[in-house]
Amino acid sequence: MGEGQCQQPLLNGERRDRGTRRYAHGLSSAEVQTLASIGEAVFPSLKPNSDFEGKQNQPRKAVQSFLEASASESPIPDEVAQLLVRRTFMETRILLRVVLLLLSTRLGTLLLCGSLCLGDKWPYINYFSCLPLENREKVLQMWFKSWLFTLVRIAFIYLKVACLYVFFSRVGENNDNPAWEAIGYQVDNVENSKQVSKERPLQKGMIETMHEKDSTLLQSLTQKGLQVTEDTERNVYKIKCDAVIVGSGCGGGVAAAILASSGLKVVVLEKGSYFAPSDYSPFEGLSMDQLYESGGILPSIDGQMLILAGSTVGGGSAINWSACIKTPKSILQEWAEDCQLPLFGSPEYLSAMDNVCERIGVTENCKEEGFQNQILRKGCKNLGLEVENVPRNSSESHYCGSCGFGCRRGDKKGTDRTWLVDAVSNGAVILTGCKAEKFILEKNKIGSKRKLKCLGVIAKTSNKNITKKLHIEAKVTISACGALFTPLLMHSSGLKNRNIGRNLHLHPVLMAWGYFPDSDSEFKGKVYEGGIITSVHKVVAADNKVRAIIETPSLGPAQYAALCPWESGLDMKRRMLNFSRTAHMITIIRDQGSGKVHAGGRVTYKFDALDRQNMQSGLRQALRILVAAGAVEVGTHRSDGQSIRCKGISNKELEEFLESVSPVEGPMFPAEKWVTHTSAHQMGSCRMGINEKEGAVDENGESWEAEGLFVCDASVLPGAIGVNPMITVQSTAYCLSKRIAESLRQKLVF
Repeated sequence: MGEGQCQQPLLNGERRDRGTRRYAHGLSSAEVQTLASIGEAVFPSLKPNSDFEGKQNQPRKAVQSFLEASASESPIPDEVAQLLVRRTFMETRILLRVVLLLLSTRLGTLLLCGSLCLGDKWPYINYFSCLPLENREKVLQMWFKSWLFTLVRIAFIYLKVACLYVFFSRVGENNDNPAWEAIGYQVDNVENSKQVSKERPLQKGMIETMHEKDSTLLQSLTQKGLQVTEDTERNVYKIKCDAVIVGSGCGGGVAAAILASSGLKVVVLEKGSYFAPSDYSPFEGLSMDQLYESGGILPSIDGQMLILAGSTVGGGSAINWSACIKTPKSILQEWAEDCQLPLFGSPEYLSAMDNVCERIGVTENCKEEGFQNQILRKGCKNLGLEVENVPRNSSESHYCGSCGFGCRRGDKKGTDRTWLVDAVSNGAVILTGCKAEKFILEKNKIGSKRKLKCLGVIAKTSNKNITKKLHIEAKVTISACGALFTPLLMHSSGLKNRNIGRNLHLHPVLMAWGYFPDSDSEFKGKVYEGGIITSVHKVVAADNKVRAIIETPSLGPAQYAALCPWESGLDMKRRMLNFSRTAHMITIIRDQGSGKVHAGGRVTYKFDALDRQNMQSGLRQALRILVAAGAVEVGTHRSDGQSIRCKGISNKELEEFLESVSPVEGPMFPAEKWVTHTSAHQMGSCRMGINEKEGAVDENGESWEAEGLFVCDASVLPGAIGVNPMITVQSTAYCLSKRIAESLRQKLVF
């Protein structure tokens, strides 16, 4: 294919399953029927109601059709099953199958539903799918609230999330979803606009293995200037280079640029795919599936945390919300002094932050703010609170609320638009669809500081037409696959430092929401319009320490529906009809607690008591801001649908409500009320330390166990930052890769 030709079919908006589709979920027809009956109870067909007609000026016919629609409609149950099979861990799949199997039998239904499944005719016990809709809804409400049904509650959460996610993200023959018109949602259609860049800036250095096979890959590698030999006995391609980097995000992209500009031959491995601006899709489901780890469905083991991480060329920088906040001075001082890591208190690091901001085009102001940021700013103003501008790696006029699906205008400057372009211009080669399996380690020379020496990495492609593995030999090997996957790669290679996989910080998030109907609000527009994060409020304690920060998120209708508390089918339809005018604010804390990355990418996490106090302060402040901005109703995402109507409310009533707002435990906790936190920032799981007891790598990013093995991603950070981490990660990678390049230069000289 030509250098400028679009090679990426995965996000072109066309359904790949049109016509008759065969599903590979493995569920029996009885289990699918049970799943459909659950979907109907979660999101049922309702008779048109005058209370719902014309909500938010939506067309009456669209609202009626929306009310009559149900999540039991074919092929939604099959697509839900397919999603859960593809995107959940094995133990979750087993739990779901057991629950569906039980509900497909009379005795199992009696066990899980109690007297609600009893009828007045023989054989008296009904299958779940045969229960009246009202009874099924009561059963789901019972599961949701009762701690005696904890495992069933977990199963229902997955089913509820999947049913609503599929319903609102699926696209029909006309690349449309009938529900979108009713809820006031429109996709960002800029296909034919001059704003969409058609260039593919990384193409000349790109090998997209999805388009290759054994007979072509060798030629493609050679054409990119790599030394390649075929080892037929071991069934591998041996590739020689100066530096191999696993990952292309904030850390890997910077490292690739710095090392390639130093004259080194660099190979970058990325397990995701490459998308240029013209490749990105406006559709939420397609985008989440292709651009996010596990399609955006990556929970902690206990379900209290839902983790979002990028899985594409550019990593998190390709799908993040553009916030470019420098590392706070207090954090730099703590890391330099308390952690005894001078790098973070040095002019070297300060200069790196300036260089990073310059390269990715950081701007300080926003010409026009969107709906949610206007509300944040106005609410703070009315309360006399300080609100700050958030710098972004885009132009000041960038008015895009869908950068979480990739910036289709090419305005946001992720590593795929900046550092990796520099790397490719200097001869770097990027292999997509290529996953590293383990590092190549051997015993080091006697007397060396480190017991092992890293010689490169072994990788395989996701393309079944490529049967050979890649044996990449390099002078320097860099892991930059993020705080969730660098520990897995280290462990799979046999490294045993106790800090690998531990000290995982997640910047936990809880959301507050406020409803601003068109008729009662000074704010114009929709929740999904405008820059995602352009303002921030810091919640400060009496000692001037920041307890939390409040920003605004990006939520498509499928994400919104999946995260919303579910009380009943009627309530869920009401919430979704309010979607386009329901503003959200996120409370982010600098967590003192931490988690651990286990085998298979499973994550456990434990909050510190101070974390919950700070989260409570932030969540209550967010609600105050929403009320002050003029919301007619505000609430949280607690499982019971905690909310309060604001019209005519007294200060006393508001404060009484706020007193009831607290960050409760996750769904596995034996309590009636629970909440799921989210995380878009993962860091610290292979942290830097002054010795091997304190960290997995030293101050230069080099493994304490293996010479020549470095880490250049968020996992090396000594702890949580408390702000959006992109600038911190890129600046750290900038310093580390400069040091790596200099050490290699000195070795060559001597």
